[in-house]
Amino acid sequence: MTQHELDILASDQERYAAEERLRSAVESGRLPLGELALRLDDVHASRTRGQLEAACRDLPVPGPRDALVVDHAPTSGSFVAGIFGGFHRKGRWVVPPRMTFWSMWGGGQVDLTEARFSSHDTQIRAVALWGGTKIFVPEDIEVDVRGFGLFGVFDKRAARRTGKPGTPRVVIKGLALFGAVVTRTKETG
Repeated sequence: MTQHELDILASDQERYAAEERLRSAVESGRLPLGELALRLDDVHASRTRGQLEAACRDLPVPGPRDALVVDHAPTSGSFVAGIFGGFHRKGRWVVPPRMTFWSMWGGGQVDLTEARFSSHDTQIRAVALWGGTKIFVPEDIEVDVRGFGLFGVFDKRAARRTGKPGTPRVVIKGLALFGAVVTRTKETG
């Protein structure tokens, strides 16, 4: 920012963005919790953009995937079934802490790459009986695949992968009986 831009009075929206930047830094371990209150006081006392920048000194601006765990209600039910049909979950949605996918003579596709999580620990139970479920997981979260295939495939290519510190952990377990549950890593934005 130029000196002129730093001297412009700060808006409420800019103060809110600075608060979120501080909270994100605490969540990611960059800023000690004890320092949060002091910096928030500085944000609330700031009159200019320059003063806001000083309150957030040495902290990165959160990127689009920094707030993966949100304080919102899940936007999907905890049970999704594809019986003689299919189901799809993709785009921006909030994943519940526990979720079950049931494919029976049908299939489903679940894409978590743009999803946000309502909990740091998410458990997905996937059951495929003469059907199939494909789960896409983002590359920057921790994934643990523990399912079992009996005359079927419970693919574990994305198994036991650690993400960045502070990111959500997704455990996928279940059963594929004459069917398939496939987990794939998908690049994010």
